[in-house]
Amino acid sequence: MYRHILIPTDGSALAMTAEKQGLDFAKAIGATVTLLTVHEPFHVFTLETDMLTDSPEIYKNHAKKQAKAILAKCETLAKERNLSYDTLDVEADFPYEAIIATAKKKKCDLIAMASHGHGGVKAVILGSETQKVLAHSSIPVLVYR
Repeated sequence: MYRHILIPTDGSALAMTAEKQGLDFAKAIGATVTLLTVHEPFHVFTLETDMLTDSPEIYKNHAKKQAKAILAKCETLAKERNLSYDTLDVEADFPYEAIIATAKKKKCDLIAMASHGHGGVKAVILGSETQKVLAHSSIPVLVYR
């Protein structure tokens, strides 16, 4: 069946719930997992409040620190389940593209993710990353609600 599952997360409550379910599924079928978080690079014109108030260097440090914290929670969950796992933080303008590219690069045969992540104005304007992954991925996608 599936041998390597990519589990992307943005650290939101729904994403963490989906991550736990994805990890439980991986454990049940004996799959390896790659835990991924994607942060956007600094932009002068943006909807992200952090980018409006921070310098590029401060933003980058904050984004890396936040990604490290998200992945630390992921690692704890994977260790609790005695799973073979890898973690990855990627900087990309379009998270859905980074998710698909990472799945291909890591030779994942399934992407397991939440139906949606962080919300707000950004989500309304940019749309759901999950919808974009579903629309563009040739790799099967398991969506948790």
